[in-house]
Amino acid sequence: QVQLVESGGGLVQTGDSLRLSCAASGSAFSTYAMGWFRQAPGKEREFVACITRSGSRTYYEGSVKGRFTISRDNAKNTVYLQMNSLKPEDTAVYYCAARTIATMASLYITDSQYNYWGQGTQATVSS
Repeated sequence: QVQLVESGGGLVQTGDSLRLSCAASGSAFSTYAMGWFRQAPGKEREFVACITRSGSRTYYEGSVKGRFTISRDNAKNTVYLQMNSLKPEDTAVYYCAARTIATMASLYITDSQYNYWGQGTQATVSS
């Protein structure tokens, strides 16, 4: 069983930044592929970004590319999402997800590919 705990959400203004963190339990974090998803009110959950086990490769949804950065620190069992130049349309609950059986170089961009989820953290961007 893997527990994921997100933190770092909050209320900010357009153009501001937030850094989300997701801490994972256990000792096998470096073998997990990780992803961030978000769900806005009244909308389906959508992919935001993902990262390979070692952190060597990343992939982003088009609307956040160039503004958001996913990274990980395997020594701290933590994955991050740095969000810059935030817009009101980025307002959502942000979830981190772990895929515990993952190949070294694979990126996973659909929610069905992940088997553990955090409880989410709210990020609200005011105009």
